[in-house]
Amino acid sequence: MSLLPNNPMILLSYVNTELRDEFPDLDELCKFFNAQKDDVEEKLAAIDYHYDEKLNRFV
Repeated sequence: MSLLPNNPMILLSYVNTELRDEFPDLDELCKFFNAQKDDVEEKLAAIDYHYDEKLNRFV
């Protein structure tokens, strides 16, 4: 079970903050929070946000 927020807008804010401040990439963030990377990406794609590896954030 993931420890990340379920609400997509809150998830977006939380994940981008964590990526900016704590994690070098989405893989490490997902590993730490026991989350499936595909699930995070799908949830945020539903609100039209996609992970940019170069920027290390969802845009």
